[in-house]
Amino acid sequence: MAFDIDMIKSVYSSMAERVDTARKIVGKPLTLAEKILYSHLWDGMPTKAYTRGKNYVDFAPDRIALQDATAQMALLQFMQAGKKKVAVPTTTHCDHLIQAKNGASMDLQSALNTSNEVFNFLESVSNKYGLGFWKPGAGIIHQVVLENYAFPGGMMIGTDSHTVNAGGLGMVAIGVGGADAVDVMAGMAWELKFPKLIGVKLTGKLSGWTAPKDVILKVADILTVKGGTGAILEYFGPGAKSMSCTGKGTICNMGAEIGATTSTFGYDESMERYLRATDRVDVAEAANEIKDYLTADAEVYENPEQYFDQVIEINLTELMPHLNGPFTPDLATEVGKMYDKATSNDWPLKVEWGLIGSCTNSSYEDLSRASSIAQQALDKGLKTKAEFGINPGSEQVRYTAERDGILQVFEKLDAKIFTNACGPCIGQWARYEDPKNAPKNSIVHSFNRNFAKRADGNPNTHAFVASPELTAAIAIAGRLDFNPITDSLINENGESVMLDEPTGWELPPKGFEVKDNGFIAPKEDGSSVDIVVDPKSERLQLLTPFEPIGDEIKGAKLLIKAHGKCTTDHISMAGPWLRYRGHLDNISNNLLIGAVNAFNMKTNFVKSQLDGEYDGVPNTQRAYKAAGIPTIVVGDHNYGEGSSREHAAMEPRHLGVVAVLVKSFARIHETNLKKQGMLGLTFVNESDYDLIKEDDTFNFIDLKEFSPGNPLTIEVVHANGSTDHIKANHTYNEAQIDWFKAGSALNLIKAENQ
Repeated sequence: MAFDIDMIKSVYSSMAERVDTARKIVGKPLTLAEKILYSHLWDGMPTKAYTRGKNYVDFAPDRIALQDATAQMALLQFMQAGKKKVAVPTTTHCDHLIQAKNGASMDLQSALNTSNEVFNFLESVSNKYGLGFWKPGAGIIHQVVLENYAFPGGMMIGTDSHTVNAGGLGMVAIGVGGADAVDVMAGMAWELKFPKLIGVKLTGKLSGWTAPKDVILKVADILTVKGGTGAILEYFGPGAKSMSCTGKGTICNMGAEIGATTSTFGYDESMERYLRATDRVDVAEAANEIKDYLTADAEVYENPEQYFDQVIEINLTELMPHLNGPFTPDLATEVGKMYDKATSNDWPLKVEWGLIGSCTNSSYEDLSRASSIAQQALDKGLKTKAEFGINPGSEQVRYTAERDGILQVFEKLDAKIFTNACGPCIGQWARYEDPKNAPKNSIVHSFNRNFAKRADGNPNTHAFVASPELTAAIAIAGRLDFNPITDSLINENGESVMLDEPTGWELPPKGFEVKDNGFIAPKEDGSSVDIVVDPKSERLQLLTPFEPIGDEIKGAKLLIKAHGKCTTDHISMAGPWLRYRGHLDNISNNLLIGAVNAFNMKTNFVKSQLDGEYDGVPNTQRAYKAAGIPTIVVGDHNYGEGSSREHAAMEPRHLGVVAVLVKSFARIHETNLKKQGMLGLTFVNESDYDLIKEDDTFNFIDLKEFSPGNPLTIEVVHANGSTDHIKANHTYNEAQIDWFKAGSALNLIKAENQ
């Protein structure tokens, strides 16, 4: 039986009436995304039509998921909200704080030894406030959500950008910062700009070496890392229906890499099969009763150009396997075309690691298809030329795969089976003792992100994203340019052999099985649970509310002008810094240390206007804060892309940065800045970025008139006394301006509860 089945049935009981009402108001057939959005309005029944990409709308999500790295700060904030229990079903998942090094059992024990203080804190807070708790080793948050909580037609938010994975089960599932989650946990509405809609029509059928992963790799090639910003991608067509539920999840998951608000698929037979296989017959039967409301109206898919803002069509029969990378997930190369591209760009052709798993590709189907390639290697006398690592997605997947002999096939090829956790995908990989001085090399993985230093901390690692089956083939061949469709390999007997097409199971033939799934239910009444945070702890720190910045900013100095790509990994690195995710002051020592200073093209080396000396960004900013001098950060396009981590907004706020002025923002990061009471601004004229000099001072001329739709004026005073006036756009509405005036959104919630 499903978790929270009464909540799911309640959603379904009102969905038909709300969708029918919305259809009349909008005056045309509805996409699936619109049906879910209009049936989850905070005010209940729809009363007006919303303009895509313009109107801010209050929604009522059905549930929330938190992962341990972001849950710490989210729950520390929730503890300030004055609530006795979370208002909607919420779960905490311990999957980020487990480093991959020696193998599953040793690595899990090491994590328990080093992070027990954090795990105990998360478990006790979950117990006190009514959150379900998934202990370390239970699995990766998004795979666990897909197996246990996701349901067609639902809406959820999660403090991880890959929450969108649940779109594989027909949800609108959106990654948010912790402050957004706190709003909903505290019983408040969740605000989102009504998304634009991109339709992706899939014709034909996948076969051979082409996998669901290749669909999103191709979409990333078409749309680029920012092409989906502000939009929901809705996949449809015969190709969509022919795909497995977990394959759909893979596609939705990596939609975060194109900036999409989320991605989703209409309810179909593959979703029903998955629900039944994961012991949720009750959800499947409830969904079947309203199945017409769990996909778009027929007219939409028949004439998609009339209902979507943009339509992409991909013929799966013609789609080739892809490798995307290095250093960005949208740089696509078809197999067979890699040699010329790699040699012309001086990418290392030798592959040192093949990694399968992460939240993107760690299902039973993924492991079974990759293991079919591994079994062929054993049968044909081949050994892996690269090292091989596997991260199962959940304990249920791991236990079932072990029962069915799948993991043993990998182990016979000397693969290392890591814990059911994120591991290398988020930089939790002890590959090098000194990553900064590690050699240039290539790796291939089935993860979703491949930014520089992402997996192993080595800036010289060229990481390429591929399907699990292609990753397995390349690990065996040991070459980046290996094309399993056409290329042969020489086995131990000197014979030329070729790999056959991968095979696998959509679902385990004997059904899923697990002895201990790792779930701990909370107390019905948690009032007796004590939460203790040691004031001397290096890992946890109770929060102090932010003071309002005020309506006058004068004499602000430039902290850094970031050049080029500046992701949340550049602003607040993961890897070894994950240990400080619950301690705002300590983790602030990584503020912008990965950002490239536009004036010297170095990282973590900026000029202080206090003494003219160069130092690291955190040290420089702490000196400004001590002197009572506000600062601003200037950035390039798509600033803050990547993870949903709100630390990238909380750290500059904590250290005294008052504004971030960029060419454009990634959606989640812009919202996180607003939530923390900062100014997130964009240049009206992008060329004004070039006006900013290293010794500039900034005066905000008209901040007292801060209002929706009206740009702000910034006087830039250069070192020689000359000035420029820059216009800065913003997307703040009245409520968000109130957050700024109060010092943060949480300050407002706390005041209202008091």
